[in-house]
Amino acid sequence: MTSTWTTEHAAIALESPRQHDVLALLAQADAYLHGLYPPESNHILDAGALEQPGIDFFVARRDGAALGCCALVPALDGSAEIKRMFVAPQVRGIKLGRRLLECLEDHARRRGIATLRLETGIYQPEALGLYRTSGYRDIAPFGDYLPDPLSVFMEKTLL
Repeated sequence: MTSTWTTEHAAIALESPRQHDVLALLAQADAYLHGLYPPESNHILDAGALEQPGIDFFVARRDGAALGCCALVPALDGSAEIKRMFVAPQVRGIKLGRRLLECLEDHARRRGIATLRLETGIYQPEALGLYRTSGYRDIAPFGDYLPDPLSVFMEKTLL
């Protein structure tokens, strides 16, 4: 399935995470998270995991440059998890994260996914604000996550 969403600032499309510029974006995200949290509080999927069947990986581009990304990871219970949501620092403030999230939610609805969940960190107020203003509510740890004072777990019902 090839889908492209166009926003005022970027085009968002399903792509492979294993592209040079996307891998560089993911490395930038990893460095950012490693600067905020200890290893046991980072729950990062690498490019290989993001390429698994059923996982949808979105990339936001402007003029060909990868500016942001996110992944939709289905769970066995029919829900899905948002992973690898990241917007490059040089383009923050143009609502690209919100556009990525809207794109991912729209795609999840079309796949029949009723509930989205995520884990993010307490030191990411912009991410927490984005999710809360988009209708996500705090929940207990889900799936294989354990309680972590540095983590916030959230969910939103789509259908």
